[in-house]
Amino acid sequence: MPETILITGGAGFIGSHLADELLARGHRVRALDNLTPQVHGDVARPDYLAEDVELHVGDVRDRDAVRRALDGVDAVVHLAARVGVGQSMYEIADYTSENSAGTGVLLEALVERTVRRLVVASSMSIYGEGAYTAIDGRPVEACERRRGQLERHQWEPRGPAGEELIPVPTPESKPLGLTSVYAVTKYDQERLCLVYGDAYDVPTTGLRFFNVYGTRQALSNPYTGVLAIFASRLLNDRAPIVYEDGRQRRDFVSVHDVARAIALTLGREEAKGHAINVGSGTSVSVLELGLHLAELLGKPVEPEQTGKYRVGDIRHCFADIGLARDVLGFEPQVALEDGMRELAAWLEGRTATDRVEAAARELAARGLTR
Repeated sequence: MPETILITGGAGFIGSHLADELLARGHRVRALDNLTPQVHGDVARPDYLAEDVELHVGDVRDRDAVRRALDGVDAVVHLAARVGVGQSMYEIADYTSENSAGTGVLLEALVERTVRRLVVASSMSIYGEGAYTAIDGRPVEACERRRGQLERHQWEPRGPAGEELIPVPTPESKPLGLTSVYAVTKYDQERLCLVYGDAYDVPTTGLRFFNVYGTRQALSNPYTGVLAIFASRLLNDRAPIVYEDGRQRRDFVSVHDVARAIALTLGREEAKGHAINVGSGTSVSVLELGLHLAELLGKPVEPEQTGKYRVGDIRHCFADIGLARDVLGFEPQVALEDGMRELAAWLEGRTATDRVEAAARELAARGLTR
């Protein structure tokens, strides 16, 4: 049955793709978005946002704006958040205000005007390091990489006895490691929503997104996803900047698959109370990714391996998506090769303001890269 669904952050990268998915399924879609200039530039409405989306320009911290946006809504998908690990480490008040306090404002409004369903975007960043085993297959919790180790370019984490580790898919049961301000605020969003849902008997699900990529990412935002950052550099004929040795492994999941996962969640009562990984279930190194994107764009520019590291970065993390399969019936449909080709085609003829070096200088000046 068609419903009216509110997407907070609905004019953004993931939100606009989700809007397309929900409209195709016959729902009415409303978006609440503050159109922050760092992401959107100076626009009144992004040109990629479907005409049928009812856009409310407002901030999730504005109680009146939130109440207006909730009027007549059946379900809420809460995507609104400041993104970026590096920037979160020095814009601490802004991140905690928009992500944590903003979620509190939304939930207080939902106490007054309940909905049938709530889905909140969480993040793989809350795991810190991903899951590992020893050479013999025993699960082992990786020790935090210390400054001295990183300065010696010993990038791989070790176990408590100094044993060599093998990265494996990260399940939802892994103990969390909140290594950045961004991770703390994303966990705040997840837990606040799940606590609200349990207290007020509103079926609520947290979706822990891994590295989402695709069209419509903000190319001029130096704190967005790594593929968009690489694209910004390559479009300006500059080398993508790679930290450590580039062999850190991540799970890159197409925004189309993420939109489908959210839509599936809205219809699955059995997802109530769960926090669920949404990824591709495969991994690739950051260096491989940069090389392949340069090849697809026809740019003979190899990534620049700085040998530096960023405070709060982790080495390997990729998703175990067994729970998403079991509870949501989710199966990734977009292979990385196909998704990157779509991204490369979208990038043709686009321009990007390359702010990556300025962002790197900002982090370095604050002692956040070494």
